[in-house]
Amino acid sequence: MVNISKKWGFHGVEALKNASPKYKITMGFFALMALAGAAVGLQAMIVGYHHVYGVTREISWGLLISAYIFCVVTSTGLCIISSIGHVFGGEAFMPIAKRAVFMSIMFMFGGFCIIFFDIENPFRMAIWNVISPNFVSNMWWMGTLYGMYLVFMIIEYYFLLDQNHTLSRLMGFFGLVVGIAAHSNLGAVFGMLHGRPFWYGPYLPIYFIFSAAMSGGCAILFFTTLGWKINPEIMNQRMERAVKAVTQVTIFLISVIIFFTIWKIITGMVSEGKHLVIMSFLSGDYAINFWVFEVFLGMFLPLYLLIRSRGNNFNLIMWATGLMMVGIFFMRYDIVIPGQMESVYHSLGVVEAEDMLTYTPSFHEIMASLFGIGFIGLAYFAGEKMLNGHQLEKHEIVPEGGYICPGCGGIHYMEEGETEEDAMKRHHRVW
Repeated sequence: MVNISKKWGFHGVEALKNASPKYKITMGFFALMALAGAAVGLQAMIVGYHHVYGVTREISWGLLISAYIFCVVTSTGLCIISSIGHVFGGEAFMPIAKRAVFMSIMFMFGGFCIIFFDIENPFRMAIWNVISPNFVSNMWWMGTLYGMYLVFMIIEYYFLLDQNHTLSRLMGFFGLVVGIAAHSNLGAVFGMLHGRPFWYGPYLPIYFIFSAAMSGGCAILFFTTLGWKINPEIMNQRMERAVKAVTQVTIFLISVIIFFTIWKIITGMVSEGKHLVIMSFLSGDYAINFWVFEVFLGMFLPLYLLIRSRGNNFNLIMWATGLMMVGIFFMRYDIVIPGQMESVYHSLGVVEAEDMLTYTPSFHEIMASLFGIGFIGLAYFAGEKMLNGHQLEKHEIVPEGGYICPGCGGIHYMEEGETEEDAMKRHHRVW
């Protein structure tokens, strides 16, 4: 019998107690951020959203929706990247699976923390979502599919910890399918709005999937290299190979998003319904958001730095992906907010609707968003210590006849006449 905590690499609360003072201060910072955000969000619920939020009747989706989308997009992306390894058998990607799935769950919870304060009565919504489903509503499908996705990811993570490759792969496959369905449906929430020309069309559901994969690659690189700063021992030969493989995929995905962005601008400039918003990106109120954050920090600078890193300069990768995550947040903001800046009466030639509408996030919206971000940061740092950097306690838990798989790092057993490579293929066979 094997101690389950050793089998999972679980160090528990004791590991947090033994952490350095600097580490505890960092965790305390994120804990205070989450608590302050939750307190301000609850105060907004009591006072009333229309008194403290910057949204209006014309601009009904604000910063909270942007932050929610940032979190769930990153969660789906982490699921996509992790599935390359332990679902579809890409050996090089297997070592990042545990951290990727763990962070996918935390990002989804972070997104739920944020959207909780954007819904007038979140408890009533949860109840009526079950007892009164509306099958023709994209919003209903979004909530239902993301709920299913979270359940599959939690079950998958349990089986990953338990080193049950068959069931973790099965749950990972279901989670991937439901996650992609949920995410493309999220794009459809925007893309099926006839009254918003900037969003309307088949572009966003497709864009959201590729953008999610790019976000997932960025996130797992950032959190893995940051984990290396915390505990250099995690960067063994297998993890180095995984980081290099994810870097190559992320470079490709950034290039794909650049391609999408170029055509979004070109087609938007010749579209009467999108021209006003596109010009606000190029030379108007949102030019700094677009050129500095979305284009430079979100795409071109990370692309250059990741290529230069060659997948093995971990400091460079950490800075590139850290800046990229800031840029990705502005990508989400630049989808949600500017799409509402053009009044629905503009196309009718109404004089009062000639100019772009304005929106400024309120203090309460910013703090409610920081609730989710603080939760994710706290969960990450707690997980790195309590879960031993998502590693196994190899020297303590390898039973007689077992060996550590060079692909996933889990315990495998060889049958009679098998080599270690044959056993790895048998344990990780996909079809």
